[in-house]
Amino acid sequence: MFGRDPVATNRFDILIGKTARIQGDVDFTGGLHLDGRVTGSVRAVDTQHSTLSVSETGCIEGSVEVPNVVLNGIVKGDIRALGRVVLGAAAKVQGNVHYGVIETALGAEIQGRLVPLAAAAATAAPAPAAASAASAASGHSAASPAGKGAGSRL
Repeated sequence: MFGRDPVATNRFDILIGKTARIQGDVDFTGGLHLDGRVTGSVRAVDTQHSTLSVSETGCIEGSVEVPNVVLNGIVKGDIRALGRVVLGAAAKVQGNVHYGVIETALGAEIQGRLVPLAAAAATAAPAPAAASAASAASGHSAASPAGKGAGSRL
């Protein structure tokens, strides 16, 4: 209604129940809802619309690489989500969270860094281009001794 993209869908292709314990990596497409425990990485393959939902009883001991993550449980590892990360009040992350968009409820805990992916890509890409543009404008290559001082003359 207000232009907000819904992350959580009502459709989950895979449900891992509360008493389930998985040792090893989980690769999936679509929606995965976790009530149990995974010891290994969780990755979405071949889609940008996949969603991982982890309930209050869910726990992942490993990295997460999924476009959209809704977390109310525990992740002991890094989260990398190009889309949206929603951290509920009971969410606990012991690792870095790399995100496109993040939403955090009061009470969520993060023991690690928050790393915005769009900002990191935008700031990393122009740096080499700016250096070559400055050296091209001065007529010197960046490898030449004259090119070293070109930045200080501007």
